[in-house]
Amino acid sequence: MEVVEAESPDLTILPLVPQAVKEYVRREHHGDLFLDPYEWMRDKESKRTRDYVAAQNALCETRNAHLKGLRDTLFDELKSHVQETDMSVPVRMNGYWYFARTQEGRQYAVQCRMPVRDQDDWTPPQVDPMGEPGSLPGESVIFDANAESEGHDFFRLGGMDLSRDGRWMLYGVDTEGDERYDFHVRDLGKPVALQPGHAAEADLPEVFEGVGGACFTPDGAYVFWVELDDAWRPCAVWRHRVGTPVESDVCVYRERDERFWVGVGLSFDERNIVIGTGSKTTTEVLMLPTDRPEGEFRPFIPRQTDIEYDVSFACFEGAGENGADIPLAVVYHNAKNPNFEIDVIDMRDHEPPYALGEGVCVAQGSPYGCERGDEVGTPDGQESLVANSEQPITKAYVNPANPAILQGLHGLGIEGIAIHRHFVSLAYRADGLPRVAVMPKGLAAEDFLAGRPWRFTELLPPSLEDDWDTVADDVNETTGDHGEQLWLDAHADPTDHTSSSDGASDDHLPGETRRLYSIGTGGNPSYDAPRMRYSFTSYTRPGELHEFDPATGEDRLLKRATVLGGFDPRDYMERRVWITARDGERIPVSLVWRRDIPVQDAPMFITGYGAYEISSDPSFSVARLSLLDRGVLYAVPHVRGGGELGRAWYEQGRRLNKKHTFEDFVDATRALQKARLADPRRTVANGGSAGGLLMGAIANIAPEAYAGIEADVPFVDALTSILDPSLPLTVTEWDEWGDPLHDKDVYDYMKSYTPYENLPERDTTFPRVFITTSMNDTRVLYVEPLKWLAAMQERGFDAIAKIEVEAGHGGTSGRYKQWRQVSYENAWCLDVMGLA
Repeated sequence: MEVVEAESPDLTILPLVPQAVKEYVRREHHGDLFLDPYEWMRDKESKRTRDYVAAQNALCETRNAHLKGLRDTLFDELKSHVQETDMSVPVRMNGYWYFARTQEGRQYAVQCRMPVRDQDDWTPPQVDPMGEPGSLPGESVIFDANAESEGHDFFRLGGMDLSRDGRWMLYGVDTEGDERYDFHVRDLGKPVALQPGHAAEADLPEVFEGVGGACFTPDGAYVFWVELDDAWRPCAVWRHRVGTPVESDVCVYRERDERFWVGVGLSFDERNIVIGTGSKTTTEVLMLPTDRPEGEFRPFIPRQTDIEYDVSFACFEGAGENGADIPLAVVYHNAKNPNFEIDVIDMRDHEPPYALGEGVCVAQGSPYGCERGDEVGTPDGQESLVANSEQPITKAYVNPANPAILQGLHGLGIEGIAIHRHFVSLAYRADGLPRVAVMPKGLAAEDFLAGRPWRFTELLPPSLEDDWDTVADDVNETTGDHGEQLWLDAHADPTDHTSSSDGASDDHLPGETRRLYSIGTGGNPSYDAPRMRYSFTSYTRPGELHEFDPATGEDRLLKRATVLGGFDPRDYMERRVWITARDGERIPVSLVWRRDIPVQDAPMFITGYGAYEISSDPSFSVARLSLLDRGVLYAVPHVRGGGELGRAWYEQGRRLNKKHTFEDFVDATRALQKARLADPRRTVANGGSAGGLLMGAIANIAPEAYAGIEADVPFVDALTSILDPSLPLTVTEWDEWGDPLHDKDVYDYMKSYTPYENLPERDTTFPRVFITTSMNDTRVLYVEPLKWLAAMQERGFDAIAKIEVEAGHGGTSGRYKQWRQVSYENAWCLDVMGLA
């Protein structure tokens, strides 16, 4: 790039707005020339960039000064709902129960542990949640982030690993927010005082500086750590022998393809050190037995372009001849099905290497609508005149090889399987929600040996007593509806949505309210645990941790997140509706509101993401209560580009289909407004990172639909970034967005939507915009939102930014700081809605 000319600032801009000098820089690709007036802001250390940031922060504070009282009120409301002194449920790992304590007035959690009573001790110890860390007999503090963070404005724990005997701890910290971690080895056999500098004697002298991650071998004798290159790409794995200088470490693997990231860890059975390397579309697993840490890593299955796979190991104990164990390799892959399948390989049959597709298929996803769907054969006994890739994503999928619980589901995606000594769990997605199934290990062995579908049972979290959250039974097998399609009947009168007992009209939003929740297995680090832990949450129900016994069906609540201040989940409603996008695709939208406040022409907070196959699943938020209690309708369009309805949903919102993400969000917004559920004059949209790109795009596409836009760390100068291979993440991102550097069609497509380059002219009506960003963000560089901000202000649009100088991509660290931040953001949103 070269500097072309300088231009004087436009003096017609509002006097309080900092004037950004225009200094045009050429960007020329594929015969297209773009003159960028604000590229000079990329010089992070220059005085004028720093001065500009300071001036923008001053403007933000001035413009929001009148909201200080509301911010304090929102902070107090949030704080009043939180039990500040609390603890997690202890988790057993080897010879200890591990748990975390939080204490009133302290920013960070304290990590503690207690020894198990004996080898059969699988009942978590009763620990007083109000007690001081280390106060109980046998309890010890292994890491106090409050003491460790002394003297740092930013502090984040970047991982923690322990040797099998519990003596050695490997931990990483980030004090800059740039996601480069310094890892240390600590001897937990030495006493650790709770005060700054306490680690001097307990920590060994070797430090792994600025790395991406690290893990121990089970005996704690070796550390394998991940190198980051100049573009912040995890690119190599190194071996370190504990007690020797870091300078003598050996590189054991280096990934030469810049599209691939690497990571390292232990297999679940701790028999192998595992290197995983992958791009957005291709993965490979390399292994080395833990008893030979200085050996050579070898691929389990050599990489194949556009094929993703993972592998784990287990066995069916005593299920073989004469009571012998049956060793198993469990392979999760999409070589034959784009929505993945799980194959279980009997390792008695032959020695490695193995092939993708080998073994017994336990579960297979739906190929409908997928780009590679036509490669999947038609299940036996079925005929279809329509190719799989042309089938509707929401068409019910039937495959005789699948377990009974997977038959007839919509948007079926397989997400993984876990085999423990006493149980097997299956994770999958259907109807836009995560699901879990479980079965006793003995039944799995019987089904495997008999060659029949496994007898999984879906795990359903308990309903609230006397509440509305029952599962709808009126599913339309053709469309996948649950009777929840948003009312859009043009000839009817859209004036009343308040007549039914659940706060929405039975006529205008017909059907039973669908249960919305996120569920997943978690807290099961031990292979030998006799019972399975699972957690679930919803928009209206705080998180719960349960323990389930597959052998007896007993479901025991271990902990429910405490929400103080008279909170009752029955005071709130959640519902999934479906709207029709402009191309005919049906888009699920989650709605949440306070039950006793009519949902009619309501102020609306609508948020989305839609990228990287990441699903925006239901979750509880204490901060959200302050919005709902003021009559705000909370909406989440599950737009394409995410993974809510499997791989096809993702494929239809990436690369040259990316505009579907923006259109889905706008169409959902307009549908809710047309149905008189939401008022466009009081609608605020929110999204962060790739969701910030979504915010910039919808502001350009449909400015009339939004009164305000909150864009957090927004990826709004996407084309400039994706054209520069030297920037962090760029090359790896080509699989997600396309490669505009070498492909003119991708360049033209991205240029047609990237927000910074497509802002409307000065006289256009445009929503108010509030931006958050950080100078240390390595995922979305601060320069993108700063340039976007300057361009909007130059046009006279009402745009301000709060720019953190210490934080990273995830914002500030420390829970009280984070509560202040979300209260700041919510106060701005409420002000736009006229509720300040």
